[in-house]
This record gives sequence, C-alpha cells and structure tokens, in this order.
Amino acid sequence: MTSSDLSLRLARPAEATTIANLSRDLIEYGLRWRWTPIRVAASIRAPNVNVLVACIHDKIAGFAILRHGDDDAHLELLAVAPPYRRLGVGRQLLQWLEKCAVVGGMFSIGLEVRAGNEGAQLFYKRMGYRTLAHLPGYYQGIETALRMGRDLSCRSVDHRIQGIQYNLLGFGVLHVPSSRIERIDHG
Repeated sequence: MTSSDLSLRLARPAEATTIANLSRDLIEYGLRWRWTPIRVAASIRAPNVNVLVACIHDKIAGFAILRHGDDDAHLELLAVAPPYRRLGVGRQLLQWLEKCAVVGGMFSIGLEVRAGNEGAQLFYKRMGYRTLAHLPGYYQGIETALRMGRDLSCRSVDHRIQGIQYNLLGFGVLHVPSSRIERIDHG
C-alpha cells in the first residue's frame, strides 16, 4: 500500500452497517454488541461527532468515531481491519481526528482501551497518550479498561505536521498552515 492508496473521509449513512460489523468483530468481541448499525448511523448524523473512514481502493480499511464535548473530545472507537494493520492507517485516522478537535477548541482527548489489548495500548502510547486510570469491570462488568488521554496543547508527537487540510466536500481542499493555527488558552 502506498500513501496515495489511502483516503480518509467522513462516513456516509449507508456505511453504518459495515462500520458496526467492524466494531462487533474487531472491538466488541466477547461482549454484547452495543455499536449496532442504528447507533453508528445516529453518530454519523450527530453534529458533535466525527465518524471517519479510511478507504483503500474504495474498501473500508478502518474507522474511528470521535465525540466532541464542550472542552474535550472522546475517542469512542478506532479499529483497523487486520490486513491493513501496521501500515499507518490507525495513525492517520487518529491524527485527522486530533486536528479536528484542536480546530474545534478542544485540547484534550480521552479514550478507553481493554486492559488486555497491549497492542492498542502501545499504539496509543506511541501517539502521545498516557494511562490515567484503571477501570475494573468497565466493559459490561466483564473486563477492565484503561482510561488514556492526551493533552493536545502539547507539541505534536509527529513533528512533521505542517498544517491542517480539510476536504470541503465538493468545494476543494482547504489547507491551514500551522503558522496560522492559534492555540486558545482556556485557563
């Protein structure tokens, strides 16, 4: 896979079932299915949620769901299909959503990850997240979670990021250089 093979875009309502099935198979295995097609479709339509898909040759290789709050954001789900892992797909999904959070004035992202999912924990640590708490029984009373978070007001882990690009859905691409992005101090 080359970087030109991968495209990131907001999910379409017709893709809710595919995303829900990926969640069931890759994230919610062993648990009661909570991210059903109806719930994913509601997230796609919600004004305070970004549902992002990574496509390779028009096939969904991964997805992520970020819910925006007043002061911070929460990564609800992130998954990459096994054939596309360790190719940078997850990194690109997460960086895209982090940029959206910063533009929206949120400088903190939280998430939960299964305590037994060491691969995901390592991924998030490499992306600048740190463990904040252990949550016994978090997953339906069955499994412990780790709550992790990242302060986005700190310097980016990827120092190569030169700015933010937005695909304006039929209106072209807007590029905002990092020199034009201003940090807002909330405290």
